[in-house]
This record gives sequence, structure tokens and C-alpha cells, in this order.
Amino acid sequence: MKKILFIGLVLVAAYFGGTESGFMAPPRGDAGVGVGHIDDHIDGALAQAFEQRRSDVQVRGSGEVVRVLADDNDGSRHQRFIVRLASGQTVLLAHNIDLAGRVAALKAGDAVEFNGEYEWNPQGGVIHWTHRDPRGTHEAGWIRHDGRTYQ
Repeated sequence: MKKILFIGLVLVAAYFGGTESGFMAPPRGDAGVGVGHIDDHIDGALAQAFEQRRSDVQVRGSGEVVRVLADDNDGSRHQRFIVRLASGQTVLLAHNIDLAGRVAALKAGDAVEFNGEYEWNPQGGVIHWTHRDPRGTHEAGWIRHDGRTYQ
């Protein structure tokens, strides 16, 4: 778990220097991002985990891809992208492409749904475990994009 948290923090640090406005936006009051979401309660659960600085929380959500980042190729390879939830909060998705297929043709403006494990950080958080667990001890996660499920 510490390794995953470390990887998440490395991803955050790598990205944080590459944007003029910072990495994650704080939640906004409006929900006008143009992407439907699964359920206000689910989006609220992510906001609550962020506010309470909770980690190791299994979450579902949906939102709009706002930025596709370079893959993290240190250790297990991860496809990385930032998603803005309907609340305005943004989260980094780190999708293990050694265990699951790459989300094809992903670009800013695309709608995605996800199920994974939330890890808190000051910039909004990281969602990982968006794949099946090869050992079968962790709830399987997934990403849905353009009518296809990746896990």
C-alpha cells in the first residue's frame, strides 16, 4: 500500500510542475461540466473522502477528462489522466496498463465512468485499482469509456 501511495505522490509531483494553475481544482458550487454522472450521492462520497482526508476508499464516479498525461513507466506502467467530477473536484486516475488494457483513444472532453480505490492527496486525490486483482483479494475496479469497459 505504501508503494502505491508513493507512486501516487510521484505522479502528483511529476504533474504538479507541468501546469500553470496547479493540479487539482477544489470543488465548485456548480455542476455545469456538461457530463452526466452516475449519482449525486456517489460524487458526494468522493468529495467527502477528500474533505475527510480518507484513503483506501472504494469509490465509483464519472466525469469529464480534462487532461491526458504521459504514462508513468516506473515499475508497473500506468495510464494517467485527470477527470473533473460534476462537483468540480478533479481527481487523477492512474490505470495499471500492465494488468488491464489501455483506455483507447482517450482525449480531453471525453466522458468516463470509473470504479477504483481513492487515495487522498492535497490536490484532489488519486483513483487506482481500476482493474481486476490478479490475486482475487481486492474488489475489481474498471473504467468505462466510449461504450467499452477496461479492467
